Amino acid sequence: MTSIKTVTDTDAPPSAQSREPKLLDRVRAAVRVRHYSRRTEEAYVTWIRRFIVFHGKRHPSEMGGDEIGRYLTDLAVNRKVSASTQNQALSALLFLYRQVLHVEPGTIDHVPHAHSPMHVPVVLSIDEVRTVLAQFDRHAVDRRGPALRRGTATARVS
Repeated sequence: MTSIKTVTDTDAPPSAQSREPKLLDRVRAAVRVRHYSRRTEEAYVTWIRRFIVFHGKRHPSEMGGDEIGRYLTDLAVNRKVSASTQNQALSALLFLYRQVLHVEPGTIDHVPHAHSPMHVPVVLSIDEVRTVLAQFDRHAVDRRGPALRRGTATARVS
């Protein structure tokens, strides 16, 4: 009769026993312990991975506030991300440093904040409205005029 040997953790090589989980696995675990959504987890892992790649695959424990500032500046200036995107990247990196690495990243100075684009409404002046209306065939304007005005505030343009 042959015996079946099961492999346990103690049978694993010593290097495998003492290994800590990889950084991004630690991030995922920290996010899940706090019951953040899966989408937040995915976003945080993505931002942290991009941060590491941006700095030549250096480990975040070797970096701090200066590197975070350079990354956020690149996002705002070169990649022209929105303000909310830049804030999400900052939140992910602060989570990494404070909740996973358990260190304060240091001061993050001189980061230009991304700005939301300003939407300016297009409004025609009275003269511009007259010019547009003059382009219509007079017959078509007379025939469609009442239908166009229905349900709208009408102003007399003369």
